Amino acid sequence: MKKNVIQLGLAITIGSFLMVSCDSDDDTVEMDQQDEQQVQLFASNNSNGNVTVYDMTSGEVSTLTTTSTAAEGIYYDDDTDEIIQASRSSNQLNAFADVSTFLVDATITASISSSADLESPRDIAVDDDYIVVADNADVDGNTDTPDGRLFIYTRSNGEISLRNVVTTDFALWGIEMVGDDLYAVVDKTNELAVYTDFVASNTADATVSASKRVAIEGIVRTHGLAYDDGTMVLTDVGDAASDSDGAFHIISDFDSKFGAVANGETMVVEDNQIRVAGASTFLGNPVAAEYDADSKMVFIAEAANGGGRVMAFSNTDAGGNIAPSVNNSLASASSLYFYSN
Repeated sequence: MKKNVIQLGLAITIGSFLMVSCDSDDDTVEMDQQDEQQVQLFASNNSNGNVTVYDMTSGEVSTLTTTSTAAEGIYYDDDTDEIIQASRSSNQLNAFADVSTFLVDATITASISSSADLESPRDIAVDDDYIVVADNADVDGNTDTPDGRLFIYTRSNGEISLRNVVTTDFALWGIEMVGDDLYAVVDKTNELAVYTDFVASNTADATVSASKRVAIEGIVRTHGLAYDDGTMVLTDVGDAASDSDGAFHIISDFDSKFGAVANGETMVVEDNQIRVAGASTFLGNPVAAEYDADSKMVFIAEAANGGGRVMAFSNTDAGGNIAPSVNNSLASASSLYFYSN
């Protein structure tokens, strides 16, 4: 098992947020609770398709080798102890069982795989037994009016089966379930779209317009998004050809702020958003994000700067040109999933 001193620093930082106060009589109970605490960050990449697992309580980093050579979109289900990953090399979803038993570097084999329906998967979101995959391959071949697809899979009886496909009237990248609503990045723009009650309302193959689209002032081109406890994080890749002009925005009280902006209008930066950008951030093409509201940590998968990085930012309240608290190399980092029990 590989040790990473920088990552251990993150373990200490996050660990400080996980401590619970108690009387001295409760010391034994507290230690037992801490021993059971799991805080992990799962990462995919488009360099070799493996899964990197950062254990934030122990500071250990392990690599789970898969048969994919490129992967984008990852989710950990603690109820089933499964990693679900979208493979760009095989164009399918793969589920890997008994993840917690792999405490060291290991080669893992999919316990369940979907059919090879996908063409260019970018992100996945899970709503109970439904898995939604954002695919940004242009459907009609007309690049002047880009579109994409949302593949809706069901997971039951030991199978992952395609239920239906929703075609969007814009190109896709990141997606995020917030309750029953699906938020989707409008790729090649600074817009964010939402489909309300997405899974239940879209049960057949169809082309569907979003319930609402809002531009986010200050962003050039967004890719990744993450939501936790009322806060939304959106990444800005800027010029995709540049490895140094990236950023991310933090929007607290997101639900009310997004709700207050009319369809087709713009959410202004002032009083609504915190922007993190600049040379010290190492942000160039931040393609995915995760957010932990308890620790106020922002996690970023950076695809371009330095060849690829997984970073964490813990000091974002003021925004600006701030350095990451953790900066780990991961070639062509593509997606993240944060888990804490």
